[in-house]
Amino acid sequence: MNEKTWAIIPVKRLSQAKRRLAPALPADARRQLVLVMLKEVLGVLSEVAEIDTVLVVTPDPHVAEIAWQSGASVLSEARAAGLNAALRAGLAYACEHGAGAALVLPADVPFATANEVRRVIASAGAGGQPRAILVPSHDGEGTNALALSPPGTLQPSYGPGSFLRHLAQAVARKLDVQVLQVPGLAADIDEPRDLARLIAGKRGAGSYAFLEAHLTRTEDRPPPPARGTEP
Repeated sequence: MNEKTWAIIPVKRLSQAKRRLAPALPADARRQLVLVMLKEVLGVLSEVAEIDTVLVVTPDPHVAEIAWQSGASVLSEARAAGLNAALRAGLAYACEHGAGAALVLPADVPFATANEVRRVIASAGAGGQPRAILVPSHDGEGTNALALSPPGTLQPSYGPGSFLRHLAQAVARKLDVQVLQVPGLAADIDEPRDLARLIAGKRGAGSYAFLEAHLTRTEDRPPPPARGTEP
């Protein structure tokens, strides 16, 4: 893209993040995991010369500090109003500051690579007309990357089933739209079952070592009693 490209990462308040992992991880471990994954995603983006600015949108001061330390810009939310509100604010902020295109990424894609990000950005730059690139999550439900040229091409509609909503919106607007299957970007960490894949894929990376003890304890727990039986 000839115009400036921004990457936008929304991050919830740490106390609210990754609650679906609660059956496997206590609150302090979930907070640590969010920060480790965020640092990894920011590190990947720093390798992509095609990205001019990385913007983290968050109400959490600890997340903001991590973003600043990594060289990212921060848009601080006065209050948490939800993922889509955060992204609307981030996209508007990017437009106001000269962005011609935006790449929306979650903070929980630790298997993403710089080459994958470059591929998505290059696809968004093709055609010279309003364009949307969608990368679905591994289960086909979520949207794990959303590249928009210009940034206001689509309205963010995250939540369960977001991929089909984004695709339907793009079709309704008669946009030039492309769906990319990108394995690393697709592999988000949302459910307890994702943790085994994360540990296996990051074995040897010390920043994720704390997860192994929690996963072992989870696997060793006896199954709950069948319904109707005495405890």
